[in-house]
Order: sequence, then structure tokens, then C-alpha cells
Amino acid sequence: MSAGEEHQNASVPWKSPVVRVVLASTLLAPLGVPLVSPALPVIRDVFGVTDAAASLLITAYFLTGIVLSPFIGMLADRIGRRRVLVVSLLVFGLSGGAVYVAADFATVLALRLVGGTAAAGVFITTVTILGDAFDGVQRNAVLGANTAMLSAGAAAFPIVGGALVAYGWNVPFLAYLLAVPLAVVAWFALADLEHDTEPEEEGSVQYLRGVAGSLVASGTVVYYVATFAAELLFFGAVLTTLPFLLTGTFALSPLLVGLTLTVAEVAAIAVAVSNGRFAKRVRNGPLVAAGFACLAVGLGVGWLATGFGPASGAVGPLVVGVGVLFVGAGAGLVLPSVDAEVSRLVPTHFRAGALSLRNSATFLGRAAGPVVFAGIAVVTGYATLLLVAGVASLVCAVVLAFVTGRVIEDVEDAVDDAVATTEVR
Repeated sequence: MSAGEEHQNASVPWKSPVVRVVLASTLLAPLGVPLVSPALPVIRDVFGVTDAAASLLITAYFLTGIVLSPFIGMLADRIGRRRVLVVSLLVFGLSGGAVYVAADFATVLALRLVGGTAAAGVFITTVTILGDAFDGVQRNAVLGANTAMLSAGAAAFPIVGGALVAYGWNVPFLAYLLAVPLAVVAWFALADLEHDTEPEEEGSVQYLRGVAGSLVASGTVVYYVATFAAELLFFGAVLTTLPFLLTGTFALSPLLVGLTLTVAEVAAIAVAVSNGRFAKRVRNGPLVAAGFACLAVGLGVGWLATGFGPASGAVGPLVVGVGVLFVGAGAGLVLPSVDAEVSRLVPTHFRAGALSLRNSATFLGRAAGPVVFAGIAVVTGYATLLLVAGVASLVCAVVLAFVTGRVIEDVEDAVDDAVATTEVR
């Protein structure tokens, strides 16, 4: 980190139209899953489908993001961030709102596929716009605020969805229509971005080669692996394993299980909004490694808590809550630091493409986590699985601390060589 970066403003410019539009768009993005999850049993009963069929509404939503994110990133680099964000918001809002009048399950599923694709566009362009508009530690600050907004929506929308579904299985989907007026606001508020992100005059093949070359040269691949691992661990060990463990070991009610998981989101929000201040003192690579260290501590504490058993009364669940705090802090460290480092390392005209691959890694980890951990739990049991996940997180932290340090040194050496060559010329 340069001396100049150390003295940059690490605060979030809340009055900036770009920041306000982006954060509002990010807040709506969790409508895709957290809002809908409480309605799944009701949807299952209304259409007379199985549990597995109803769960396709979640799986299909993630699958489109995994597959299509790179293409959306290419569009954002070639035709502009504003256009892709506005179209994504419109499609997201209209496809989600259309579920309200859907007559059969197949139509609902098709609309979810469309909505998942649009959501990927929102995820990619919002992060890319912030990466374009800010740099240094302030980039970390605004990306941290963006992650915090995502966590806030993920924490609040299950409650909203649970309340709205009481009025009808399809009522929660009306909330998607909020994205339509936001798209209109975004079109005008982000008008200046058209002048900042002129697309390169190159073919698709040359563009893809350029993206691949920039990823290899900058060493960003390690951050995609880190993103996948963090999401796999969070969605597998926390959102899948902990509910079963808390119910089976401590006989907690669903409400208390939900409140325990909400602790993780609250911790993620608190840590994410502080990312700019952390970045003034520590590089992004070590911050990502520190995030995995927090995951390791939290999962380890969760495993230790299982030894208390139901006879411990409130002690066991409280210890689990402490562990969940560390897990949430780890999640709040990893994602904004990854986005900030990828944005820093990759050239502007390839940035959306690079961040789209991060989005694919995110969705892949989220989709795989519950399946992988549920399968392993059959053999190990949930308590042992927490210990295994904690050890895996610790290994990731150590490896990332070493690898990202080497990446930083290699990139800085390359920059120094380029500067020296320019001076000679």
C-alpha cells in the first residue's frame, strides 16, 4: 500500500448519487432467495409439488447466475455498466412481480430462471460501478458498505417474506416491483458513467483473451478460489449444518435458530462497513486470510459448544452464538476485500468480466455448500463436520496468507519493472 493510499479518505460518501443508487440496487438483490424461502412450503402446497420440486425455485435461481455471469460481465464491459444495470433491474422487477399472476408451477419456475439471470446482472454491475468510481481505501469502504447492505437485506427479508406470505403465497413477489422505479432513477443518476467506461474496440475473442490474460498476470485466480471456499463454508457449515445441530443438540425452536443465524449477518454488517478503515492498515490479501481465520475460530467454537449438550441450558447456545459472531465477521471481511483487490488488479475495460467470474464463484459456492455438507454429515455427524470445516478454514487462512503475499510481491515487481522501462524510454 502506497503512502498516498494510506492517507486517503476511508469514509463512505453517502451523499453520492452513484453510492445511493448502487446500495439501493444491492439492497433489493436478496429479494431473490431470503424473501422467497419462507414461502416455499406454502408454494409447495398450493401447486401440489414435492419438497424437492419446490426447492428448484432456489436452485434454478443460482444456476443461471453461475452459467451466465461471465456473459453479463462481457456485456457490461462492452456496452457500459449503466445499460446493463438498468436492464437487469427492469427484468428483475418485472419477472419477480409477474410471479404474482402465475397460474402454474412451471411458469413460476421459468420466471425464477429469468429473475436469477437479472440478479446476476445487478450483482456484477453494482460492484463494478463502485470499483470504477473509487480507488484505494475508499474503494474498500464503499465495497464494504455494499456487502453490509447485502447482509442487511439477507437478515431482514426472511422476516418480511414470512409476514407477507400470510396474505397469500404470491404476495411476497410484489416486493420485486420496487426495482422498476429504481431502474428509472439509475438511468438518470448514473448518466456520467457512460463517459467513464468507454468499451474497447475489439472482438469477443480478443476480449476473452484479454480478460484471461489479465487474470493470469495479476494473480486474481486465488481470490476466486477464496470466494468459492468462503461461500461453500458459510452456506454449508452455517446455514445448513447449524440449524440441524441447534435443533438436535439444544432443542432450540425455529425462531431461536433464526435469531442465532441473524447474529452472523449482524456481525458481517458491522465488519464490512469497517473495511475501509482496515484497508488503511492492512492489504486486501491478508484481510481475506484474516477472514478465513475468523471462520476457523467461529466454527471451532461452535464445535466446542456441542460438548455442553442440552443439560447446559442456555450456556451451549450462547457459546454457539459467540462462534457465529466470528463466522459473520469472517464473511464480512472476505467479500469486500476480494472485490477491492480484483478491482485494483484488473484493468478497467476488463473489470466487469473479472468480477463476473467472482459472482460465478459466489453462486457456485452457495449452491454447492448445502449439498456437500449435507452429504458429508451423513458420515461424520454435524458436530464433527463443524470441526472439519473449522480445520479447513484454518488451512485456507494459512495458504491464503502465503499465496496472496507472493501475489502482491509479484504484481508490485511487475509494476516496478514497467515503470523502470518507461523511464528508460
